[in-house]
Amino acid sequence: MARSGIYKSEVIRARDKLVAMGRYPSIDAVRQELGNTGSKATIHRYLKEIDEEEGGKVGAKVAISESLHDLVARLAGRLNEEADARIQELNARHASEMSQQREVQSKTEAESAQLREALERCMNDLAEERARHQNTNELLQREMTAHATANQKISDMEDRLQAEEEHRRSLEEKHASARESLEHFRAASKDQREQEQRQHEQQVLYLQGELKNLGARLLQAQHEITAINQEGARLTSQLAQSERSLHEARAEIRDLKSAKAELDSATQRLHQLERQVVELESRLSAANDLNSELEADRTNDQAEIRRLQLDLAASQAAAETHDQFAAKIQAWISQTPKPTTDGPSVNQR
Repeated sequence: MARSGIYKSEVIRARDKLVAMGRYPSIDAVRQELGNTGSKATIHRYLKEIDEEEGGKVGAKVAISESLHDLVARLAGRLNEEADARIQELNARHASEMSQQREVQSKTEAESAQLREALERCMNDLAEERARHQNTNELLQREMTAHATANQKISDMEDRLQAEEEHRRSLEEKHASARESLEHFRAASKDQREQEQRQHEQQVLYLQGELKNLGARLLQAQHEITAINQEGARLTSQLAQSERSLHEARAEIRDLKSAKAELDSATQRLHQLERQVVELESRLSAANDLNSELEADRTNDQAEIRRLQLDLAASQAAAETHDQFAAKIQAWISQTPKPTTDGPSVNQR
């Protein structure tokens, strides 16, 4: 780990070592020689103090070195400034784009949440509609069962009524036959009485006995007619009750038709809700696709930032290359022989 501070003597030794090796003692070179320790500002300050202390010792070589050093330093500073400005611009643009993407993503997430809520509401409505549809189907099944039962009862009542009607007609036919027999018997009895009046009294008594038997039979026939009339009244009452039951069954059939119409309306609404669910699922898929596109754009922006960072690193490497080039020039200048001053002076003339 690098030390937090350096001394001026260490900078002097590093500078002298670089000069002895023929390398230009730039800030980066001195810092590298010190083991990447110390800040560049401190190293620059120490180098400046050392140059001021040496003064004229270096002479024209120092002036040329300082010019090259200033040129390289200005170039490196200009490159750093341009790279920093470019990075700041890209960071600002990236921050703006990220802010816009976050806003779009938040809007997309909000819209997705709304779509999910709408989808949940539609699913709940669909479940309720299905439950109501199931209840209506169950009610319809019960009503249809009750209707079938009522129809069966009506059919049974009609069959029974028809049987009672046939029985009543049979009794009426019997009653008419008995009446005809009675009339015929009366006519025969009248003739027979006229004959008996012409005959002896024993035959009259016999006929009177027979008449009493016929009267008993007639009384019995009248009782049977009364019972038949009562049975007819009962059947008439049952027929009226059957007609009321038929009317009620028809009313239930009308109610069932109304329930069926409501069921058809609920079925149409169920189909409409299913279409809305399909549409909401399509919109949700589109929102997910947009979110994927935003993620891809963010990935491209991150790749652009990495490329710019690589460009900055390349610029810094180029600056270090300029420092090395300046060091080579300084070494070449130091190796160039100085001009001699052995010629005659003005005073010696």
